[in-house]
Amino acid sequence: MQVNALLPRYPVPALNVPLTTGGRFVLGAAPAEHFDLLVFYRGLHCPICAKYLLELERLAPEFASRGVQLVAISSDSEERGKQMADKVAASGVQFAYGLSLRSARQWGLYISTSRGLTSIGIEEPTLFSEPGVFLVRPDGTLYYGAVQTMPFARPPFQDLLGAIDFAVARDYPARGEFTGDV
Repeated sequence: MQVNALLPRYPVPALNVPLTTGGRFVLGAAPAEHFDLLVFYRGLHCPICAKYLLELERLAPEFASRGVQLVAISSDSEERGKQMADKVAASGVQFAYGLSLRSARQWGLYISTSRGLTSIGIEEPTLFSEPGVFLVRPDGTLYYGAVQTMPFARPPFQDLLGAIDFAVARDYPARGEFTGDV
């Protein structure tokens, strides 16, 4: 098995996933002014994901005012994706579902196996991806990425807003791009 690490300033993998509202999210087809914020989440079974996505929905107008498009993505079925979108009363965040585990791995996400029912009584899928948060520039290159092996201690969205303000105001480059020998 090979684990992927995406590199800042380089193109990210293709992403073409169905939306709970109909249609598809195709990364790069209609990019935001500054960034697409892609929030990969574990699925309906994850209460920590729901809380995290509620915060993203609350801050959606702040991201929109900064030229940032928001997409929450899981490998859940359409039904479970719609349930999560309903749970967070999504209006500013687009919810995508049906992410293949192959695509999840291309994005550098970790894959977990089911442990049965979660603390909220929802069955975990047999396999599912762990969280990841990415800011993608309109040219399709990675600006920021964070992947996790667990649902805990994710990047706070309020901090990302401040980082976006700084990056845009100062034309701050993506960091972590060095690929030479060390």
